[in-house]
This record gives sequence, structure tokens and C-alpha cells, in this order.
Amino acid sequence: MSLKDYQRKRDFRKTTEPAGGKRSRRKGDLYIIQKHDARRPHYDFRLELDGALKSWAVPKGPSLDPADKRLAVQVEDHPLAYSEFEGIIPKGQYGGGTVMLWDRGRWAGAGDTSADFSNGKLKFELSGEKLRGGWTLVRMGGKANSQGKNWLLIKENDTHARTSGDLDVLEEQPERALLHK
Repeated sequence: MSLKDYQRKRDFRKTTEPAGGKRSRRKGDLYIIQKHDARRPHYDFRLELDGALKSWAVPKGPSLDPADKRLAVQVEDHPLAYSEFEGIIPKGQYGGGTVMLWDRGRWAGAGDTSADFSNGKLKFELSGEKLRGGWTLVRMGGKANSQGKNWLLIKENDTHARTSGDLDVLEEQPERALLHK
């Protein structure tokens, strides 16, 4: 997806969201989750890939239980500057509501992450303030050219996983992430 999709949906005279520009040429490994209290509250899961933030809206938020397969709806790429954004998107604007940085850190893919993303199955490790360990994003319906926007976000069964009887990480740690880098 193009950053033009991101820019087309926003009126930067009315919102304080970063306008962004072109994709970055740097190869980065930033990962963030923003809690977004919009028309429908959700969590925005973002991975830096190919010079932008690949983005998914996760309605129920991430789960540390490998048995939970959370719907993650792919949305337009966001500029890297969005990783610092917190604030209120005005009512009537695309995504209107409060955005809070819930988690941040680094991510590492297991292979050719661009190819894995295009093929619809991305395995990675997160090193965040709240989320850690192995995760997988799987596109429902297959490859990118199938127009599938629905993915599943799944926690791998590792030392950072929890079972359904444990306290949910969203309830246990509802506060915002620290804003240090």
C-alpha cells in the first residue's frame, strides 16, 4: 500500500497526525501498538517494513494466549513519524478519536520479511515493553494479490505465552508505553 492512501484520507489542516512524506530508505525494525478509541475501539499494530509502518487494526487487541487467533485487518501504510503520534484526531476526521501509544519496541523477522509479508505469512519476534517473544501474522485468503485484508495475529507458544486462565495483558497493563527510545 502507498503512503498516498494514508495522506488522501486525512485533512492535515484539521488533524495533528504527521503528514509523512515518502517512504524511508532506512531499513528499520520499529514496532508499535497504539490503542485507538475511535468509532469502534481497537488496537493498531504496526511493523516497520519497506520504509513505512505496515498497519493492522486489531479489534480485540493482542492476546498472549496461543489459542487466541485475533483478527487483524490490514489498513493503509503509515509514515514512520506516526510511531511518535499520540493525541486526539478530531471528530469527523478519518479515525476520529483518541490515540495512545500502548506498546513499543523492536521486531525481527525470521527470513526475507518483505517476501514473507507478500506471501501472507510473517513470523517474527517482538521485544517490546509489554509484548515479547514469537508471533505470526497470517493472511486469510493467501497471497497479497488476492486482495485479502484480513489477517490473524497469533502468539507463538513460548516462555512469554499465557493460557486463557491468566490475566489478559490488556487488562493487566492498560497504561501507555514509556516514550523513551
